[in-house]
Parts: sequence; structure tokens; C-alpha cells
Amino acid sequence: MDNLLRFRDDEAHDEPAVTLDSFLEGQTNAGAVRIEAGDDARALLPHLGQLALVEVSFPTFRDGRGYSAARVLREGGYVGELRAAGDVLVDQIPLMRRCGFDSFAPEAPVDAETLQRSLVRYDFRYQSAADAVVPVWKLRHG
Repeated sequence: MDNLLRFRDDEAHDEPAVTLDSFLEGQTNAGAVRIEAGDDARALLPHLGQLALVEVSFPTFRDGRGYSAARVLREGGYVGELRAAGDVLVDQIPLMRRCGFDSFAPEAPVDAETLQRSLVRYDFRYQSAADAVVPVWKLRHG
């Protein structure tokens, strides 16, 4: 977890995550689950209250399925730590945060100054998302 970036005040969850299949097949005492690309995050919806961490794998930066998994979990009521892990690039982190990710375990180190600039680059957002940001069109038209 040397490259772990967090946007939460609570302590990072360090229990190893079990696979979604293992969790669903009986390892239900786990507090952390890892979703691989192609797994259906909706399978976790009945179990969200018992999970402290859901780690979503990004095997390559071009694979966007993890964004959908995050949104499904947040809209389903998940409030625990949601971590993007793998091939996570600094310019993706602001978009991942909008989908509900609040911690990141990128394979390569992320420059802190570059990350900060990317987080404040845009003043307004144009679409609704899993975060609480009000889209600019709604600010304009109520």
C-alpha cells in the first residue's frame, strides 16, 4: 500500500480483499471484497452493510468497467471505502472520485502536485454523478 492515496478521514482498511466469487460462495465473514473487471457489482448489493472495503480492479487504464461498478455500489447505498486499484492514471482520479471512489492504489507512483492540479482544474461539472457536486445546468436553471 505504498502508493495508496485516500480522500477519507477514517483509517485505511488493510484486511486482504477476497474475490467476489469467494465472498458469494461462502466466505461471507470477510470485510473486504475485490471486484475484477467483468464481475457484476450488483451481486454485492445485499451485503453492503457488512463491507468496510470494496476494491475495484483496473487491469488497464482503458478498461472503464470499474467506473460502472463504483456507481452501482454508491447508488446502491455503499458508504464504506471504495478503492480503485491497478492501472490508475493521475488524470483519471478526478473522474473516479465523481463515480464514488475515495481511495486509490495505483501501480505507478502519482505525483502529488500533478494530482492536486488535476483535482482543481475545472470549476464546474456538466453531469450528475455519484458525488454531491451540483451540475452547472442545475445551478443556472434550478
